[in-house]
Parts: sequence; C-alpha cells; structure tokens
Amino acid sequence: MKRQKSSGGVAMIDTLDREIAGGEERIRLDVEDGIGLLTLCRPGKLNGWSWESTRQLGLMADRIRFDDSIRAVLLRAEGRAFCAGIDVTAPGGGITGRSPAERVHRYQEGIRWAHERFAAFAGLPQPVVAAVQGYCLGFGFELALMADIRVAAGDAVFALPETGLGVAVDAGGDLRIAREAGAGWAKYLALTGRRIDAATAERLGLVQRVVPAAELPAVSRAVAEDIAANAPLAVRAVKRDIDAFADTGLAEALDRTAMSAALTLTSDDCHEGYTAKAARRPPHFGGR
Repeated sequence: MKRQKSSGGVAMIDTLDREIAGGEERIRLDVEDGIGLLTLCRPGKLNGWSWESTRQLGLMADRIRFDDSIRAVLLRAEGRAFCAGIDVTAPGGGITGRSPAERVHRYQEGIRWAHERFAAFAGLPQPVVAAVQGYCLGFGFELALMADIRVAAGDAVFALPETGLGVAVDAGGDLRIAREAGAGWAKYLALTGRRIDAATAERLGLVQRVVPAAELPAVSRAVAEDIAANAPLAVRAVKRDIDAFADTGLAEALDRTAMSAALTLTSDDCHEGYTAKAARRPPHFGGR
C-alpha cells in the first residue's frame, strides 16, 4: 500500500488509497450466513486505534453498505481487549504545520476527515452489534458507542481518559453518552476519566446486555442473527427512523468537537499529558 509522507497530509497516510496491504490489516471483514463479521485484529497492540485504522474502517463501511448479503454486522475484537484507545506508537501520530494556526487547521481537517469515516460506519443501513470484552477505553469506547446494540462481557471496562492527557474527546463518544445516559453522566465520565464496569454501563443504558466472558461470542452473534432473520427493508427503516430522532443535533455538535480536539491536540497541555503518561508521573497542566 502506497504511503505518502507530506507536511500537509493526514498522519502520513494516503487518504485516496482504497487497498489494504497484507499484514497491515487493522480490521478484517468476513461474511457468514448474512452476518458481516468485522473484527479488530491487532491483539498484540490491544487493538489500539490509529489514523490507518480509521481509513480501513471507512473502506469496510463502504464494502458493507452495498452488500445485500449482509443483513447485520457483528463488531468484535481479537484478544483480551476490545480496544484500549489510541496506539501512540503508530506511525504519523502527529500533524505538523508551519505555524500554530496552520497546525490547528490541519488537525481540524484531519479530525473532520475521521468523522466522515465514522459517520459512514455509524450510518450503515445494516444494524451493528458490538461485542465488547476487556479494556474499552478512549476511542475504543467511542467506537463501541457507534454501534446500535452493545453486548459486554462481565470483565469489560469502559472509560474516556482524554482530559487526563490534555485533549478533548474527539470522536463524539461524550455526545453519544449524553444521548444514551444523559448529560450528567457524560460530563462525569468525560471530565473525570473514571472507569466503569460492565454492570454500571448496563445500568446507564450504554450496554444492552452483560454476559460471562465465555458466552460473549455466542450471545452477541445470536443477537446479530436475530436481526438478520427479520425483513431487511423493515430493519433498515427502523434503524434510520430511530437514528433520525436520537441523532438530532449530533452533526452540528461533532463539527464543534473537531475544533475543540484540534485546539487541545496542539496545546502544551497535550504534550505534557502524553509525556507524563510515558514517564509514569502525574501531569502538570498549565492551561496553555
């Protein structure tokens, strides 16, 4: 897969590339009996997310959207974690610019580009069931919230730790929590970064079922199969109708989110947050 390293590019990836090279898969798509099995397949990295993961998610969404053999999607992950957040070791983690203003602009456009990929996934005509185990942190939590239905293993742990790193929540996870559980819980989780267990997530309506870890694959697949067995046009219409009601105002809020994320990602506090995390020490934020 061709890569382009340019000062104006998004994280050193070729955003026009439509291919995925062997060995570079972040996400794998298999189709079985009407189910699109979408698997996060970097267990050695705890399925950490990157700009390349975002590119591949958009490609997979495009493939699923027009595949009439897929009536439901099961989003799952290999290994002991669903997704532990951003992979800070991935190439192209930062975006440069000739000035602070240009760097903010490029970050904002990069995040808007990512939002478009996420919208293609969240807006699939086929319902998406997420099977969540282990760590579901940061972007991992945000990705799970893009699914229509979430089934969690009893060992699942959820959190939005971004503010402790000096950055805003950039993919709309806090907005989706506000939609599902209310603004108070969205602020509590996003402003404190505290972790919650699967039982608490279920009580808040962020997870629809909690099952023992050993039962997660079978139970989540059964939910997807139940959806796939129903009339496709009716299923898709119901999803669209509910989303039209639930997502009122989401697009406008995500546009503001892109600027908030761009400003915080280029701040001194963000540099301090990630430096402190790498050094395993408390951060010292200065509001700059």
